Amino acid sequence: MSRPCIFFDRDGIVNESPGPGYVERIEDFHLIPSFFEALRVAHQHGYAAAVVTNQRGVGLGRMTPAALDAIHVLLLAECRSRGTPLLAIYACTATDDRDPRRKPHPGMLLEAARDHDLDLAQSWMVGDNTTDVQAGQSAGCRTILVAPHAGETVADRVVAEMAQLPALLEKLLTTAGRA
Repeated sequence: MSRPCIFFDRDGIVNESPGPGYVERIEDFHLIPSFFEALRVAHQHGYAAAVVTNQRGVGLGRMTPAALDAIHVLLLAECRSRGTPLLAIYACTATDDRDPRRKPHPGMLLEAARDHDLDLAQSWMVGDNTTDVQAGQSAGCRTILVAPHAGETVADRVVAEMAQLPALLEKLLTTAGRA
């Protein structure tokens, strides 16, 4: 039986955004505490959780695949140690914006759904960029944009900062469970 999932973008949602540029070294990978709170809420409501992230820096040669793997091994271990494991991390290192796995395309979400029997119609995509929202909607998910000055958006929900995400998920997932 398919299960729902919360898909999280990485930079700016899971870890502090590097601003322009890339998190190139594990020393520069700083996790956001509210991400773990949001992850805990997802698990409490029976949702799987996965990370879907564009990592063009690898394709451009600004960081090595080994450095990216080390960061993701650390993330997976940290999630497990907190009792909130991630189902998987999907990373697109392509530099070509037409790559079907690269957000705003839904390829990574569709791949995760196939790999783990996920119900995309009951799932959510959380991101801090329009491309995250577009990928989620193209995959058939509902979307949450985390942005202090969102302006006009097609996202289903908006919060100004990550600290607000756990409460929003609690409300949304509790309501979904009763529907």
